[in-house]
Amino acid sequence: MRRPSPLNRITSAIAVGFAASCLSGCSTMQPPDRAAQAQAGGTQPIGSRLETGRDYSVRSAIVAPTAAAATAHPLATQIALDVMKDGGSALDAAIAANAFLGLAEPTNGSIGGDLFALVWDPVSEELVGYNGSGRSPRGASLADMQQTADTYSDGSILPAYGEMTVSVPGAVDAWFALHARFGRLPMSRLLAPSIAYAETGAPILETVAYEWKQQENWLSDAAGRGEISAFDTARNLFFSPSPVEGDLFESPDLARTYRLLATHGRAAFYTGEIARAIDAHMQRSGGALRYADFAIHQGEWVAPICADYRQARLCEIGPNTQGIAALHMLELMETFDISEMGFASADAIMLGVEAKRLAFADRARLYADPNFSNMDASDLIAPDYVSARRSQIDLATAMPTPGPGLRAADATLSRGDTTYITVADGTGMMVSLIQSNYYGMGSGVVAPGTGFMLQNRGRLFSLDPEHPNRFEPGKRPFQTIIPAFAFHRDAQGAWQPWLSYGVMGGDMQPQGHVQ
Repeated sequence: MRRPSPLNRITSAIAVGFAASCLSGCSTMQPPDRAAQAQAGGTQPIGSRLETGRDYSVRSAIVAPTAAAATAHPLATQIALDVMKDGGSALDAAIAANAFLGLAEPTNGSIGGDLFALVWDPVSEELVGYNGSGRSPRGASLADMQQTADTYSDGSILPAYGEMTVSVPGAVDAWFALHARFGRLPMSRLLAPSIAYAETGAPILETVAYEWKQQENWLSDAAGRGEISAFDTARNLFFSPSPVEGDLFESPDLARTYRLLATHGRAAFYTGEIARAIDAHMQRSGGALRYADFAIHQGEWVAPICADYRQARLCEIGPNTQGIAALHMLELMETFDISEMGFASADAIMLGVEAKRLAFADRARLYADPNFSNMDASDLIAPDYVSARRSQIDLATAMPTPGPGLRAADATLSRGDTTYITVADGTGMMVSLIQSNYYGMGSGVVAPGTGFMLQNRGRLFSLDPEHPNRFEPGKRPFQTIIPAFAFHRDAQGAWQPWLSYGVMGGDMQPQGHVQ
């Protein structure tokens, strides 16, 4: 439900801008006085930072010895910091922020989607990963998906939207699994801010409002084509009308769902009222997902896969994500002297492009749920294999379109809409968390009374029966979302935790990690 904010637009914009720059620690630097600078004989270029001399605009680094958080919305960052002020861990703060973003930024994720996380545990001095991706309906077949593709697309891929693209949402399972291991505050405390905002209205930012209107257009068109069998609930919840910048978005249904989670825990979602509501809606609308798919769902603790690059070690979550592509690219590039090439030089760009082409050729043909694939992802960063693939790179001439270097079709891997959160607390715990409904807000499917849209991640299955990422019942689809974590080597040669980081944007993510 949308309602205009009581604040005038200028006041609202100033408040949001201040919050975004100051929540995690403020810089007191004032904008440079260009006239005074010129009078004093200054030579810094317009737009540079005076303390660095850089000829492009940058922000001052935040220095926060007890807590820091970075999210896509200033209020989500504030919520994360408030949780840690109350004694919560970095993991508690990340969950609380993620819950709020599911309300105020549903264009990029919600509890209807999946989640992956890497957590540095300072107690055990261990980096652990969680694969919170859901599986396909067990009552559907490849033939069912091929028929859907024939009906609503060109037959080579599932349509972007609709009931048949929905896989089990894994985000809530991931919240509770991570919270049981690393949480300090009760889930009721973590969800309380989002419940309050859902009832009174969460402020909608400019970019979110823009994407929201895009989603209304795309989803309405898909419903008009018949891809989404039951669109009225989604339309009434999100698009009656779509909020504009500065509006307050209310969702009593989502507030009620969060209360169920706060009171009854994970069971409310996977074996309780929420699972039953989705099952009933799917049966009415012709979708394949059922209560039994929710009841059997379980996420997975995973060991990160890491690769060394000079004095750094990058760690990712392996397939069914694309994290190994970032490691593959780094390994391909390591023997080249990029410093000598120069930043953004033709050779440096050529190297990055060619390395990505090789890594993505393998990605398109080989990545799949490891429970359904015989491939060991570490083979892609084995020294002999990397050396053989690296020999194809010629900085003077682009290689012909590369194929996969191992056994082998292609799943279409298009853009995704994602939110990324990273949080650190005073104990040294660091959380790298990424969450998404995949394509925009998701499938266009909302079960009445739940307040969130279900993901369309199932679209990333291949419909080729020979592809390792082909649709199969109870299988996790290929995933684009990847959290990252990096270590650096200290003076004694030991690896020390360094960066909890990530980027958003589908196919861009491995490239962004490498850069």
